[in-house]
Amino acid sequence: MSTRKKTKAEEKAEREALSPGERVRRELYDWIQSLMVALIFCVILFSFVLRLINVSGPSMNPTLYDGNKMLVSDLFYKPKAGDIVVFKNVGENKEEKALVKRVVATEGQEVNIDFEHGLVYVDGQPLEEDYVAEPIRNKLDFIGPKTVPEGCVFVLGDNRNSSRDSRASSIGMVDERLIIGKVYAVVYPLDAIKWVK
Repeated sequence: MSTRKKTKAEEKAEREALSPGERVRRELYDWIQSLMVALIFCVILFSFVLRLINVSGPSMNPTLYDGNKMLVSDLFYKPKAGDIVVFKNVGENKEEKALVKRVVATEGQEVNIDFEHGLVYVDGQPLEEDYVAEPIRNKLDFIGPKTVPEGCVFVLGDNRNSSRDSRASSIGMVDERLIIGKVYAVVYPLDAIKWVK
């Protein structure tokens, strides 16, 4: 028995031989089949590869703003300094909340903050931070220097004086296993679309 694939001309001739009603049913079936494949692809893509997450609050201004929708992925991701990440944080009332902050230091690095001059130091070197809203003055309950433990990161919001981050003992060092993914882009609203650095 031959399993030769039909040519385009043969498929067209076969369709033209069908009654108008049968032709409409066949085209409708093809459209539904295509839509189902696209839907399954989107579900897999947004379940395992990409996520859309909302920014809530001003802690990442001027990089991200309240209401922005971010494209986030953890596929083959290992945190590094400078990355903006979304992570799970369990608050005092045991309610799990996703937070977005910038990784300032990774495991083994030492972090210290000079609040008088508004400078963050990693391994004794001041960071060049052209992305922050203003110099860091809000101490929260940070007492430094602190060394980042293995498997953790130290995070700060870009709007340093309006951010609750690793300076606060309620967040502290973030376990890498709690990181949902890296922020790659802002995709909404339309006038804010951009790649995130």
